Parts: sequence; structure tokens; C-alpha cells
Amino acid sequence: MRRGLRHPGVVGTHDDHAPALAAELRAAVAGDVDFSVTARALTTMDASNYRRVPVGTVAPRDADDVAAVLEVCRAHGGTPVVARGGGTSIGGQATGTGVVLDLTRHMGGIVSLDPESRTAVVRPGLVLDRLREAARPYGLTFGPDPSTHSRCTLGGMIGNNACGAHSVAWGTTADNVRSLDVVTYRGARLTLGRDGQGAPPGLRELVDRHLALLRTGYPAGLPRRISGYALDALLPERGTDVVRSFCGSEGTLGVVTEATVRLVPLPADPVLVALGYADESAAAEAAAGLLAYEPLTVEGMAADLVRGGADGLPRGGAWLFCEVDGEGAARRLVRAADALDAAVVSDPAGQRALWRIREDAAGTATRMPDGVEAWPGWEDCAVPPARLGAYLREFRALLAEFGLRGTPYGHFGDGCVHVRIDFDLWTGKGVRDFRRFSEAVAGLVVAHGGSLSGEHGDGQARAELLPRMYGEELVGLFGAVKDVWDPDGGLNPGMLVRPKRLDEGLRFEGLPLVGVGREAARCVGVAKCRAEGPSSGPSVMCPSYRATGEERHSTRGRARLLHEMALGEVITDGWRSEEVREALDLCLSCKGCRSDCPVGVDMAAYKAEFLDRHYAGPLGLLRRPRSHWTMGGLPRWLDLFGRGVNTATRLPFAARLAGVTPERALPRVADRTFVSWFGERGSRRPPALTLWPDTFTNHLAPEVGRAAVRVLEDAGLGVSLPPGRVCCGLTYVSTGRLGAARRVMRRTLDVWELSAGGGVGVGEGERAGPVVVLEPSCAAALRTDLPELLPDDPRAARLAATVLTFAEALETLAPDWAPPRLDRPVTGQTHCHQHAVLGDAADRRLRARAGLTGEPAGGCCGLAGNFGFEPDHYEVSVACAEDQLLPALRAAPEGAEILADGFSCRTQIGDLAGGRARHLAEVLAEGLEEGREG
Repeated sequence: MRRGLRHPGVVGTHDDHAPALAAELRAAVAGDVDFSVTARALTTMDASNYRRVPVGTVAPRDADDVAAVLEVCRAHGGTPVVARGGGTSIGGQATGTGVVLDLTRHMGGIVSLDPESRTAVVRPGLVLDRLREAARPYGLTFGPDPSTHSRCTLGGMIGNNACGAHSVAWGTTADNVRSLDVVTYRGARLTLGRDGQGAPPGLRELVDRHLALLRTGYPAGLPRRISGYALDALLPERGTDVVRSFCGSEGTLGVVTEATVRLVPLPADPVLVALGYADESAAAEAAAGLLAYEPLTVEGMAADLVRGGADGLPRGGAWLFCEVDGEGAARRLVRAADALDAAVVSDPAGQRALWRIREDAAGTATRMPDGVEAWPGWEDCAVPPARLGAYLREFRALLAEFGLRGTPYGHFGDGCVHVRIDFDLWTGKGVRDFRRFSEAVAGLVVAHGGSLSGEHGDGQARAELLPRMYGEELVGLFGAVKDVWDPDGGLNPGMLVRPKRLDEGLRFEGLPLVGVGREAARCVGVAKCRAEGPSSGPSVMCPSYRATGEERHSTRGRARLLHEMALGEVITDGWRSEEVREALDLCLSCKGCRSDCPVGVDMAAYKAEFLDRHYAGPLGLLRRPRSHWTMGGLPRWLDLFGRGVNTATRLPFAARLAGVTPERALPRVADRTFVSWFGERGSRRPPALTLWPDTFTNHLAPEVGRAAVRVLEDAGLGVSLPPGRVCCGLTYVSTGRLGAARRVMRRTLDVWELSAGGGVGVGEGERAGPVVVLEPSCAAALRTDLPELLPDDPRAARLAATVLTFAEALETLAPDWAPPRLDRPVTGQTHCHQHAVLGDAADRRLRARAGLTGEPAGGCCGLAGNFGFEPDHYEVSVACAEDQLLPALRAAPEGAEILADGFSCRTQIGDLAGGRARHLAEVLAEGLEEGREG
């Protein structure tokens, strides 16, 4: 992860005391104090339905800084403080109206790791996966593993007592914390442990006065009881365990500055057993009976979450995923399971494929089959495992009674259920129904002896309902304990204790029902875009965040800024906002979020609309960066001047005049266009498809077009070209010139209509002949941007439906064709638009048939069309390439073929690595020539 690449922020003030508070904090701490509009807008929300506007943020460097922040805030009118890690809390715990402590920037290290004692000392901002990576060489891991493991922090896990899939074996976070160093709001530094160690004055006496209540007030048989304070851990017969009682306190008692945690052995021979059952209730009822066989996981889901197909799953309408250690344990589990069908998977690749189905289900839950959004709120309640089947039946009936939909899944072995529900949180009636349902389901959970929270804590979402679970007396004791730890009430007020109403402060209040703000509100804040370290699996999102490490350069951060822009409270200048423009400036429009974000946030589309509106009007036209006219209008300039562009780029100050960075050489225009070559040569076979002469292939890389024609004809496919100039409009879209993009697209549709293979006489609903597009970015634009920007022109959807990639064309139009056998390793780059929009399954199969082994790198090359040519982007562009692409090139075996179908990817490889990357068509055409010569 590259750090330290910065863009200047815009400092703003918002009330009378903020400037003085910011000045005092800057004088007191070594860390970063940021009270800017951007910093405040980025931290108004977490992964919940709630919104609170902070006064500013501080990123402390150490425990001394934390103590200094608390001292200044206490002296400055008792300003509230909330500690924030990855910002993935579901209940609103990571938002605050005072100062937000960002513990991820400077307090994320591992202090020590002792494999002998199986412990590690960590700081609170450490991302869980970094701890797991450090422990893995010793055969150890940290047991709790929530689904946000790639970006959640240990401090956040302690605050919410996080769990995860392996809790049936290794327990909750509280089960795995040995000691904690914390700072209270009044500045006391305490080291918490067992036998009363670290208890603030008055806590033990308060417990002694309420022993009977603590012994009888908590429900029994609940492995996932996360709601409320765990005060029963302070009972003498339980070791007066102060550290355990602190876990799950949601930042309301003290701020963690260091933690000693337990590590557990990794399974020696992990085996995944997938068990199929007739329905969800049958799977839920079977789960508790499997615990005697000591599984490491018992995860459940039903068929309504498996919308992408159930390949690899056993027969059934619901499934349990049980991980065990060893084949023998797997066989015993299968015999005991009484399942309809079972699959035992021991190879890691097969296990990853099945776990991906389960993990994809978690993303699927955020959308109904018809595309309606589903929201958190009752995300993780838990009941005793033996009651889970009955609870789920009644829960589904309650959803139907309220006219709501949700798809439960989760940790069935612990009785914990995740579900997102299609609440209408935009209207008064919908919010009232949200409240009524919340009250009803709380009663249902309590009736089954359950906990309102089984993993993510109460926050504001459920704390108001805690008296239903614990009774007024025990909840009153929670308040008394809060007062012992934090008598000033300065730490995360309104969370867990004395909470606001669950239907108050919803983040949708005041947001327009349509427009980019409404679209940005789709971001639920789970922060998959903030994943750090090596990418696990084929992921692109989010290259700029991975380069800078700054929240505003993540997909979530940009969505939050657009959300705040639409609300108009923190960001007050709407489409003219410089804060939003600066955050979007480093968006590469890679479209990775369109596929990798669990809710399909499409930041490339939002950026295009923002730029279009930001620079609207006569003054806006003058303020536009010059590169928007030059690089953004590249198709037009090349059509007009052709090779004359080469002469212009050699002129002194050409880069400055064109508004591009002098650190790059502009691509050279070819001596002869692909269209000119094809016009003289013609097709050697009767046309079977239209080959799209995109700008990059036509003017800059005609050799790719020539190679494609050679291969397609060898496959028996005749080729034709459109009878005029065509353009997908991509460069206009990416620079936010949407009016120009629509004009270009309409002219293109006019030309396409005239094409013999493109739709003369094609009626409504009929499919026109195939259009093969060699440049992935252009193919993606035709498939998605074209119909989205011209929704009222039926020709746009018809053209989009005909688009095939080069590999797709060979596979679907010439299925019996045998490619030349090349038998060599490959490296290079899968274009990010191909990953996000087109898919590369056909390319993988074609490479395999040709004997090309290995995989091109994922991620984004960093050049991304005009992005890498624009001023102030070069350093980030290179950092993006260093994330995955350049390491893959350096690690490739000698003689490996460098593949990159995208012109930008090939250009970046040539600029930074010196190697010549080629389109797959070129490599196959060369193989055909070698075979013919042989």
C-alpha cells in the first residue's frame, strides 16, 4: 500500500467554536487535525442507516495523542469524541457530532508477535488481515473473522465484540483479548485484565451492589449475546474480568490504544463440507446438532441468495458450509448430518469457489431480485441455536405481514442471522413502518430467548429496544456503569446507553429521491473498496485508494461526498463543489466498483455526471481543464488531422498546450489507419460480422485490427466495417462532456443503421448481426454507457446487445475453430473495463485452448485513458501500476508473452516496464503465420 500521496484539502469552518478547538488540537497533538469540509463530510456516516455531522477529525499518532485530544475536548465545553476504525459499523457507532478519532492512519501497527505464547500486541487501527498475514507463517491466526476482515480494524472489533464464521470454534473477540490499554475521557490510562485489573474507581462496588441482578438478568445459552454491556463478566465467579466486560462497549467507556490478543492454531488439513437440505428451516434445525462434531464453521444460506447459479453445491434448497480439520472429521460430519446431499472439498481452489458463493450471497442480500435496495437495521440478531429453525419461520412470516422482503443467511451454528430488508427509508410512512417492524421483531427475538445483536453491536439501531431484552433495571445499571467510566458523557454519547430513537437521524432525510445523490446513497458503507494489502481474487476496486490510502479516494468516500453534496448541509455549493471535484479528480473511471462493490456503486458514471454539471455554462467551459478538450476529444482530432498530430506533439511546449503532463510521451499516430488498410484489402470471406474500428485501433494500433481480421478469417468468419466513421463516445464520457457524448453516439447509431450487418430493417426486439469490438473500453462503453446515456433511443439497446469481444466472437461464431498451439506462459493486464463490464471467461478459455498458461494481472494499469496523461496524476498512475501490474511483470518467467488487450494498458507497460505488450489477436495471428510457414 502506497501512502503519502496527497492532494490539498479545502479547509472550512462551520460554527463559532470549531476554529478555536482545531487550533488547540493542532497545538496539542503530533497527529493530523482536519476540520475541513471534506474531512467532516467523509465521516458523517458508517455502514448503518444513520448520519451524524462531526465538528472535525483527528488522526492521533500514539496514546499520548489520544490522551491530548481527550483533554482538549473535555476542556473545550465537553466536546464529544468517537473512536473510528474502518467505519464499517452497522448500528451507527462510528459516527459522532464532536471529534472523530481516525485510528487507521497512524495507529495501525503490530507491536509484537510471540508464537510461543500465541499472543500479539497490536494497536487499534490495525486491519485484521494484516495480523492474520503476520501470524500465518507460524501456523497461527486470530480467531474472529468478520466478513469485513480486509478492512475492519482490531479496535473496531473490540468495540463491537466482532465474531465471524469461525466463532463456533474460536469464539468472539472478547474470548480472544487478554488485556487492553485504554484512555478514559478524563485522561485516566488503564490496563484492563482479569481479577479486577484496571477497573475504574467505583466499578467493583457498583457490581457488588447488584450481584443478584447480574446473575439472573442475562439470557442463557446464547453464544452470540452481543447486546448491552457484558457486566456479568465482572461477577467474582467469572474472574472479575474487566477486559471482557469492556469488549463490545462501542467506544462509550474508553479509547483503546493497545491490545494483547490471543492467537489460535490454523487447521492442519482444512476440509469444507457443503450440506444440502430441503429448505432453510431444515438447515437451521440441523445446525445445532452438528456442533458436537467440533466444526470450525457452520454457515447457512438458502436458495434465494444463490442467484448466480449453484455450480458445485450439493442438491437442496438450503445449505450449511461446515469447515473441519481433516478428511476423517469430514466423513464423520457427513454421516451425522442427515442431509439430502453433501459435497466434501479438500482442494483449496474448490474450497475458495464454494466460499465465494457464500461470500457473494452477502453482497446479493443488499439487493432484491428486482433491483430494489435492502438496508441494514436487523442485520445480525441471534437466538439459541436450537431455536433457530422456529425463529426463521416466524421471522419470514413477520416480513410477509409487513409487506417486506429479506433473505436471511449467516452463522447458523451460533444462531446468528444476517438479513437486509427492503425498508422504505425515504418517506414518512416507510420510516414509521420501519419502526413498527423493528419493535415487532425485537419482541420475536426476545420471545425466542435471543439477543438483539449477535455480532455488530447495538449502536443507535437497537439500543432503544434493549429494555425489551434486559428489562428496565438492568438497562438502568448499564447507564450507571457508563457514568462510572465516563461521568462527563463525552465518549460516543447516544450510542448503546441513553440512545436516540432508532428512527431518528436517518441518513436519507432530506435527500432528493432522484439524481446522483440518490444513486450515491446506494453505498451502504461496507468499505470493500478500502481493502488493503494484496488483492484476494480478481478485484479492481479501488486503485486510487490503494495508491493513496485516503478515504476520499475510495469509492465509499466519494459516494459520501456526493451524498453530502446532495443534502447541502456540510457541502453547500452543490455541483460547483471543489471538495467533490478534488476527490473525483483521482478517480480513474476504471468501473471496478460497478462489479466489485457489493451494491454496484458506479463511480465512473457519477464522476461523468458531476464533471458535466460542474463545468456547465459559459464560465464552466472556460474553467475546464485543457485535457478535456484535447484528450477528451481525441477521436475528433485524429479524424481531422491524422498523422498531423505527430507533428504537433513534437512542437515546443506541446504538452503544456495540450494540457497533458510532460512526464509522458504522447502516443504516435500510425502512418496508415486500419480503415484505410481494410478498404484496399477488403474481406476474403462473405461478411459474418461487423468489426468495430475504434479510435485506438484505427489510428494508434492498426496492427491489432489487421491481426484480428487474419484470425477471424482463419476461423471462417468474414469481416465487414461500418460504412462511415463510428465512435463509442468513451473519451467524451470519461471527461464529463455528456452532451458531446450523446451527439457522437447518435451519429454512430445513424451509421450503424446503414451497415449491412448492423440493423437495416431490424425491428423492435430483434437482434442485429454481431459487432466485434477489439478495445475493451470501447466494448464496455457500447454495452453500458450507450444505452444508459440514450435510454429513449431503442437503437442504443439493440446495438449494445450485439457487442462481442474478440474471444466471445470466436467462441460463439466459430465454436469448432482450433487456435494455433502457442504453448508459452503469459503475463500482462486484464483491462479493468473487461473485468467490470464484459467478463473474461471466454478469454480464459481461448488462452487455454491455445496453450497460453498463467493469468494476466488484475487491478488497474493506472493509465486509464486520459487519466495518466493529465497533470498531477503521474505519481498516482505509477503507484496504481505498482499495485499489481508491475510486480506481475517482474515475476513473470523468462520468455512470457505480455498480453494486454487495452491500448492504455499496453502504453503503460511500454512506458514503465519497457516491454512490448500485445493484443491476444496479435499473438494468435503470429501463431497462424508461424504454423503456415512451418
